[in-house]
Amino acid sequence: MNEGPRSRQAARRARQRRRRRNTAIGLSAGLLAVAAAVYLASGGGGGQADAADSAPSHGAAASGGTAATAGTTAAPAASPARHAEPKGTITLAFAGDVHFTERTAARLGIDPALGPMTQTLSAADFAMVNLESAITERGVPQPKKYHFRTTPQALDALRGSGIDAVTMANNHSVDYGAQGLADSIDAKHHAPIPVVGIGADDTEAYQPYTTTINGVRLAVVAASQVQDITNQNWRAGPGRPGIASALDRPRLLKAVRAARAHADVVVVYLHWGTEGQSCPGPEQKSIAADLSAAGATAVVGTHAHVMLGSGMLGPTYVAYGFGNFLWYGSSPYPHSDQTGVTTLTVTHGRVAQARFSPAVVDGQGVPEPQSGAAAQGILQRYQGLRGCTGLSAAP
Repeated sequence: MNEGPRSRQAARRARQRRRRRNTAIGLSAGLLAVAAAVYLASGGGGGQADAADSAPSHGAAASGGTAATAGTTAAPAASPARHAEPKGTITLAFAGDVHFTERTAARLGIDPALGPMTQTLSAADFAMVNLESAITERGVPQPKKYHFRTTPQALDALRGSGIDAVTMANNHSVDYGAQGLADSIDAKHHAPIPVVGIGADDTEAYQPYTTTINGVRLAVVAASQVQDITNQNWRAGPGRPGIASALDRPRLLKAVRAARAHADVVVVYLHWGTEGQSCPGPEQKSIAADLSAAGATAVVGTHAHVMLGSGMLGPTYVAYGFGNFLWYGSSPYPHSDQTGVTTLTVTHGRVAQARFSPAVVDGQGVPEPQSGAAAQGILQRYQGLRGCTGLSAAP
């Protein structure tokens, strides 16, 4: 397992300090008025229980968004400043599928590429998304309906948007065959941020990214459970390049147990579920339980193009689906434009708080933070999605 560069964390802290100074200066009376209006409309803070497993996200106020916490009413954060976490505590931010193609290709030339939600992502100690494409300009399109690819510049763009690591364990990372896969792995080896879930063999593909933040040893493992041509033909093995597969459950569990032996916090980011389905299937629930037993602190993921519910499975936080985040086109599935950033506060190896900052994918494919009634509607719907998961509300 490889230790993450400490210089990256130092640079991140410097960026966060600059953002805090800038956003604190720009905090307006209008924002405070919105906060007061939402608070009063909700009955002065005595709102409904378990509001979407979330709480005000670091930076949500500065981005114009709303965040909510379990057991409280959703309201914009009173201040954009990020307080220093006590030793042994880290914050982890997660969002869903991103790629740079068709209407989102132009985002490679825009800073930040992920738009205003960058504020929320950057406020966390560690942020991660799924890069839903191959990194290549060559190769042969595979026999499938949709093909996505981008250039290595995508990894620079994501780094500039506050992302600290990406997973490429998904059903589009090998859309352009062996040559495209070789290019993607080469891009990984020269990337400005860690890439997990893909590699020159199974050892590399299942290898976690590890780093130490605020005295906390973090390990991140990624794999795909989607049963498609990528998992059939391009599963990494001994001497064989490809993606880490969650269909090889013993291999994935072995990787998680090994990570647990060396880390205080273990995150598993999966590509899983069924497109358009907002409830997890039996295979998702089964592997979530196994990963929890193997020592995962959090099991999160995406693929369905819609959000799924989240909550606690014993000591493990599970988010069954983040939905689209930076997305190339429209989707036939209801509510597929609803998305957001989930931020976990982990203290002494356990999830102490889960926050959700709602957003909507706009006409350019960019996630736009929501506030007021729009945010409340997304939060209430997201809360309801837990009903079919078998999970309990997060702290």
